[in-house]
Amino acid sequence: MRDAVIVEAVRTPIGKGKPGGALSHVHPVELLAHTLRTLVERSGVDPALVDDVIGGTVDQVGEQAMNTTRYAALSAGFPESVPATTVDRQCGSSQQAVHFAAQGVMAGAYDLVVACGVESMSRVPMWSNVPPGKDPFGPGVAERYPEGLVPQGISAELIAAKWSITRDQMDAFAVSSHQKAAAAWEKGFFDAEVAPLDGVARDECVRPNSSTEILAGLKPAYHDPAFAERFPQIEWNVTAGNASPINDGASAVLITSSETAARLGLRPLARLHSFSVTGSDPLLMLTGVIPATEKVLRRASLTLDDIDLFEVNEAFSSVVLAWRQETGADLAKVNVNGGAIALGHPLGASGTRLTTTLVHAMRERGARYGLQTMCEAGGLANAMILESV
Repeated sequence: MRDAVIVEAVRTPIGKGKPGGALSHVHPVELLAHTLRTLVERSGVDPALVDDVIGGTVDQVGEQAMNTTRYAALSAGFPESVPATTVDRQCGSSQQAVHFAAQGVMAGAYDLVVACGVESMSRVPMWSNVPPGKDPFGPGVAERYPEGLVPQGISAELIAAKWSITRDQMDAFAVSSHQKAAAAWEKGFFDAEVAPLDGVARDECVRPNSSTEILAGLKPAYHDPAFAERFPQIEWNVTAGNASPINDGASAVLITSSETAARLGLRPLARLHSFSVTGSDPLLMLTGVIPATEKVLRRASLTLDDIDLFEVNEAFSSVVLAWRQETGADLAKVNVNGGAIALGHPLGASGTRLTTTLVHAMRERGARYGLQTMCEAGGLANAMILESV
């Protein structure tokens, strides 16, 4: 079987996902097209050689409907002969796109493929694809879970309660994310991965002056009397400060084999080593990163100590801290340039955003192995290991 390597990885700056946000004026097709165009320009490849473009988007409705990835490729100037598809594995949609793309290359189905993702949460708000009064789950799920499933914020609270994670710990982790992101920007670590767009050159949500004292003043974001009665163990410590914000952004990576890269004169940045995907309890919802990490390490015949850098999506502080408790990972190796709490979480774009950040951080720090994992709605998680080349 052939290998699969990443030869280019780019992302937009990440804007606030609300009207007036730095990128809210940009149509989601154009957000994604910008990364595709930049990918081709930086790599120098002929886009006619691309066998497929696989993109992730979560809320596939309105301006993000009708296979957004296809129209982004057309807008980017790719030949009409280049196909594209859009996938949905919730927050891990574009990481799943990376898995599909790499596995296609390894199997010989592709020689050159783009994995990417986009979400414009200012123009297509979360849950826009579920009209009021409509049930996206169906009667079978209701029968299996008669007490009902819960929003992600409640899951984050349940995780904090189950793993005895305090408000102080969550706030401190969030502040660290902002500090690391601000430092990375000041040191120029993001310059190689970010493609400025319409005068926007930096991530909009990074708060260099964030502090635990400031975050301590925020009220719980998800407190609800009905859930409080149902889950008396919850202490209501999840706030807007220790959770990821709502954002706009896009990202993309170019994947090929080492053989094709050599033939085209492309420089591999990292090898896609191993993959896993798993399901978990849909009530806790966000804990799948724990078994997914164990599974991908087992498949790779590696241990946690072999991993130099981790990218664990910061949907909520409690998710990463619970993952850390269960795995024993060194937090000094986790999200070294900040995570989603600071940089932002534009749902469908976050998978390839983490990949882009991880690839460049590995090269910057001389890391051999990097591990990326993401929690996803419905009790799902992806994980993969990258190896330097």
